[in-house]
Amino acid sequence: MPTACSELVDFSVNLHSMMSAQTQELTEVLSETGIASPSSLIVWNDDVNTFDWVIETLMEICDHSREQAEQCAWFIHTKGKYAVKNGSADILKPMCEAIVERGINATIENVPV
Repeated sequence: MPTACSELVDFSVNLHSMMSAQTQELTEVLSETGIASPSSLIVWNDDVNTFDWVIETLMEICDHSREQAEQCAWFIHTKGKYAVKNGSADILKPMCEAIVERGINATIENVPV
């Protein structure tokens, strides 16, 4: 006779399996329809660029408010990197290139689905 604990474990395993299958299916549908997977624009800390320059760049390139840009700059400084913008890689790529052209290290990373 199954116990409540074993039933819960079975339910959890089945739920995880269902969600993994749905995630895989969603990823395939997005790929087939040409909708890009979600990405993040990552700005990396360095010892060269000033807070003011990073803030100004985020305001101009990413359309951040001053407060949002200041918060991002602080996270970049304390964490070493920070996702300053999320979206499709197609939209983030020109922003990344513009940030790099200003001498600030930036990359685009895929967000796990």
